[in-house]
Amino acid sequence: MHESSLPLAVTMGDPSGIGPEIVARLFLRRPGARRWMAVGDPRVMADALSRLGAAGRVRRIDHSAEARHEPGILDVLASSRLQSLPPVGQVCAESGRAAYAAILAAIGLARGGQVAGLVTAPIHKEALAAAGLAYPGHTEILAEHSGGARVAMMLANDEIRTVLVTIHCALSEAIRRSDFPAQMAAIRLAHEAGRSLGIDAPRVAVAGLNPHAGEGGLFGDEEIRIIRPAVEAARAEGIDASGPWPGDTVFMQARRGRFDVVVAQYHDQGLIPVKYMGLKKGVNVTLGLPFVRTSPDHGTAFDIAGRGLADPSSLETAFDYAEKLIARRSGGRRPVPRPADSALRL
Repeated sequence: MHESSLPLAVTMGDPSGIGPEIVARLFLRRPGARRWMAVGDPRVMADALSRLGAAGRVRRIDHSAEARHEPGILDVLASSRLQSLPPVGQVCAESGRAAYAAILAAIGLARGGQVAGLVTAPIHKEALAAAGLAYPGHTEILAEHSGGARVAMMLANDEIRTVLVTIHCALSEAIRRSDFPAQMAAIRLAHEAGRSLGIDAPRVAVAGLNPHAGEGGLFGDEEIRIIRPAVEAARAEGIDASGPWPGDTVFMQARRGRFDVVVAQYHDQGLIPVKYMGLKKGVNVTLGLPFVRTSPDHGTAFDIAGRGLADPSSLETAFDYAEKLIARRSGGRRPVPRPADSALRL
């Protein structure tokens, strides 16, 4: 079956957080959306719909082929069968295990060619740890269970895109991990990300690690020893890479249209600019996987879980982004306009 005709899988996230609610809201707000199925616990998803006072109902399925995509019915592929609902708004080992099971089931569907890609609702790192699962987050789970691919995280909104050299680790560890191979992997993935978005020759800006990109070695020499040689090596491969650029101005330059993708050295350097611009339109894309995966640009929001206050906008944006990426992978490539042509960017 052609990839573009396959459904999407949307995981429920941590059952104790807002994941089930925003998935339920996606179902209610997008009745005419592309065919998709939820992956998670049917009892949890039925409760999420009930809390919203929704007329729709859940149908538990055990295989993707059983999904009927009928109006008013949310197909939920059962990755777990909880005997009772987990507590809402607090770290729970049972929720961590259920969230993990949903991710593994969805990966299995994608690797087996049963779905075109994944959209994942938020999980809680402490819940994973409480369940004895030593993963810092989705990205590491996806990498390990998708053939050991070298992956990277890209955060994007309407104006900027950023790819991270290092992800979930202490800042001191991020500095150690920002070696030449890590730089090259991130630059190449950023280039491929731009290509997957329809940009024929993506302009990749690489941020420096130190203040003012090291100021010629005065504030650190990683830019001289590692980052600049990686940029030069990438350019020798035909990638339109430049840098290292000061981290405090490179995102402003990207917003003004000078760059298509920014490679950030560590988690907060790349995510603060995206999240500062608002969570509703931010999307997390995992690069380097054999299938499409996107997720919202926010966490489990335990403080509002179960209160009917969760906003599904970022999940909807992630859903739309996944559809566009799948369409382009399937040959329906449409060039992404430069900022000079349009203020709207993927």
